[in-house]
Amino acid sequence: MRVSRTGSSATDLRQVLSGSGFRRLLAVRLTSQGADGLFQVGLASLFFFSPERQPTAAGVAAAFTVLLLPFTLVGPWAGVLLDRWPRRQVLLWGNLLRAGGVLLTAAALLLLGPGPVLYVLALACLSLNRFLLAGLSASLPQVVPREQLVTANAVSPTAGSAAAFLGAAAGFALGPVVGPGDAGDAWLLVLAAAGCAAAALLALRLGRARLGPDHPAPVPLGPLAARVWADLLAGLAHVRERRTPALALAAVGAHRLAYATTFIATILMARNLLAPGDAAAAMGVLGAVVAASGAGFVLAAVITPVAVRRVGPAGWVVVCLLLAALTCAALVPRISVPLAVVSGLLLGVAAQGLKIAVDTVVQRDVDDAFRGRVFVLYDAVYNAAFVGAAAAAVLVVPDAGWSPWLFAGLAGWYAACALAYRAGVRRFAR
Repeated sequence: MRVSRTGSSATDLRQVLSGSGFRRLLAVRLTSQGADGLFQVGLASLFFFSPERQPTAAGVAAAFTVLLLPFTLVGPWAGVLLDRWPRRQVLLWGNLLRAGGVLLTAAALLLLGPGPVLYVLALACLSLNRFLLAGLSASLPQVVPREQLVTANAVSPTAGSAAAFLGAAAGFALGPVVGPGDAGDAWLLVLAAAGCAAAALLALRLGRARLGPDHPAPVPLGPLAARVWADLLAGLAHVRERRTPALALAAVGAHRLAYATTFIATILMARNLLAPGDAAAAMGVLGAVVAASGAGFVLAAVITPVAVRRVGPAGWVVVCLLLAALTCAALVPRISVPLAVVSGLLLGVAAQGLKIAVDTVVQRDVDDAFRGRVFVLYDAVYNAAFVGAAAAAVLVVPDAGWSPWLFAGLAGWYAACALAYRAGVRRFAR
């Protein structure tokens, strides 16, 4: 895959932002992901930072597994719909459904308290959000030219992540206002539902057929399962044939295993090591690390288009993996709040820089007729890696969240992934 090296980052940015379709799609993403940030803070406060709950590695791993596994299994099937239904309609009705689901989650929290019903509703909302994010990524090539995809991917998903961080920051700030306990968490969920509804309304500013697919087709109800299975297999075959998307998805999955392990360790460190016995202080520590990660995401958006011009998307993936390896290696001797914050910044740069490069590879090298399926497969790989990391965390992450051996192992894993990906790219290039 060749990378355009003409123009400058500033010129490309102006050209991308000049498109009304891109701006309208971006508005949907920002509002939707801002609402998701609020929603996730409500869940984090409920499951991990309530004073009466003392999380362990097994407990955190179980929570993430329950919340992420369903979409990992069902998501690729649902991805077929992104290649058959108008994607604008998916964003409209999906956000409305999510708003209703978040309100039901708030009601269940107040009426029933934590339990199976709350878990089911929460995982449904999270799964629907991942489906919508796949729809947004699959829609992006419909509103920007091919040669501007690197810049568009630097702006759109990164701005969405920043919106999620801002939503999370608002949730942290509103915590004392709405009050502690289940009632306060429920108010955060109500605000998140309002954000989902706003995203649905913003989707109406885009034409019904503006986001593709180029040739929408209904899915017959009779042979639905057979049709979906056939379409899914066709999407997988398309990825294998194109090779570069397959290798990029493998890199994302390998990176996500280590990144998710680090995230689980950070929750435990905040709660049990860096601020033990003080749930409010632990929430503050996690908030600081999350804010630093958000700053890293924004920094990645600035430097990635320049870096990709110099070394290409594949070369930038290798650089990001090596940066993550060095960051984890720096945490081997000891851990402290300042070190955790700085590592959050650097790991944020590595994670978002890698994602921008991989998004660009997938969008450029996958036909629009398969793009929805591939991006939902992309999200399923994301979630499956997180679930795998959660399972591994039970064995390798101490309840304190930190040990020299853990971060030495993470550094080695990142470095090995960088070498393997570089070797794979060279092999495919022959």
